[in-house]
Amino acid sequence: MLDRDGTLIEYVPYLSSPVGVRLLPTVVEALQLLRSSGCRLFLHSNQSGVGRGYYSRDAALACNDEMLRQIGLGRELFDRVCIASESPDDEAGYRKPSPRFGREIMESYGITPDEMCYIGDNISDLQTAAALACAGIGVNTGHESLRSAVTADSNLAQFVIFDSLLEAATHAVGSRVRDELSGRT
Repeated sequence: MLDRDGTLIEYVPYLSSPVGVRLLPTVVEALQLLRSSGCRLFLHSNQSGVGRGYYSRDAALACNDEMLRQIGLGRELFDRVCIASESPDDEAGYRKPSPRFGREIMESYGITPDEMCYIGDNISDLQTAAALACAGIGVNTGHESLRSAVTADSNLAQFVIFDSLLEAATHAVGSRVRDELSGRT
């Protein structure tokens, strides 16, 4: 499971125009590594600007389309995409740290928590991983220091943080291989 803003593309507050979409370094290589290792990819993105009326859901989807174009690995790169359009004041639905989308993925695809990994740049991404009882990997590529946030929250101390998505993907794939070799697949 991957976050979008600050993980795959540069963090831009309330990004609503495809013109503002810029891939972060190593994203293409990381996604190629994950796919070639047999990982299914899912995208989970909080887009409270939709819920706040700043831009439309179609604008958020247009940004996704531009991201996929820049990645260049096909429009079907992600098995499923969740645009969580609730604002922080709305009743909990899909907005992270809600585990709802992750639980739906597990049920729909027959994935267990020990087979899922959540990668993102924000503390809410790691809180989602904790709520799902799955692996969580942080990338310190967003607008705030994820390392500082994790250090301040002892409940998230088990999560590792890397400086790039490629480092995170390499770790995730290495963990997957170690699990297969130990018979925990």
